[in-house]
Amino acid sequence: MTNAEPSTFQAPLLCPAQPGTDEAWAFLLLPKAVSDTLPRRGRTSVEVCIKGYRFQATLEPDGQLSHWLKLSQERLEAAGVSVGEMLTVQIAALAREPEPQLPEDLRQALAASPSATAVWQATTTLARLDWIHWIESAKQAKTRRDRVIAACDMLSAGKKRVCCFDQSGFYSKSLSAPRAVGE
Repeated sequence: MTNAEPSTFQAPLLCPAQPGTDEAWAFLLLPKAVSDTLPRRGRTSVEVCIKGYRFQATLEPDGQLSHWLKLSQERLEAAGVSVGEMLTVQIAALAREPEPQLPEDLRQALAASPSATAVWQATTTLARLDWIHWIESAKQAKTRRDRVIAACDMLSAGKKRVCCFDQSGFYSKSLSAPRAVGE
């Protein structure tokens, strides 16, 4: 289910300076040359192989026309890797983007709007991914609520794609990779 040609690169495993309330996690930055081989600058689903451990993940845009990969504690343990280690990573874009998981607030808003739901169901998987990414990229709760409402309004009006959303974060600088400890 992946493209024929995977990319292999080396990158250090970094610790986020502000990990938030989640469990422990780490991340790595993809070299721009590797990101350039991927089908899109926004969120992209890939198959990853680190030290023989294979899994599917979604790369996040870094705002510099490249991507970064978050690794949960579970994946760190499964791959047998630790922060600071230089990793050899193999990635390959999935041949078909999987259906994104609907955030609960958007699911509830769509359930309350049959006209928005009808247009949502008529959009492509990539368009749905962009709608969700636009909503989830809000930095404040109020902005997120406003975007959920706006999404349902636009969908109800027949709009199948979110406009004016730079999925890469390059032009709006709304998206970026986490800062690493020591940066």
